Amino acid sequence: MVYDVSERRVNKVLKIGRKYITWIQNSVLEGEILPSNFLKMKVEINKVINKNEDSVLFYILRDLKYTEKENIGIVKNSDDRFI
Repeated sequence: MVYDVSERRVNKVLKIGRKYITWIQNSVLEGEILPSNFLKMKVEINKVINKNEDSVLFYILRDLKYTEKENIGIVKNSDDRFI
């Protein structure tokens, strides 16, 4: 999910997204999500944004087998988990 929303709403959109998927860097979140939770997230975001000013994009990858991620520079939020 990537978003470009008014400064007044940016924290609300981020908070909603982080309930369901992982924050990666400014205005970018990613993760696997159940269809039911995806719908819930979209409903919550729709209640917060102004559709005439804001933009939220969802990239839906059907098969992770063909997906690769490469980073240059610092990793703002690693998906590694430490115990």
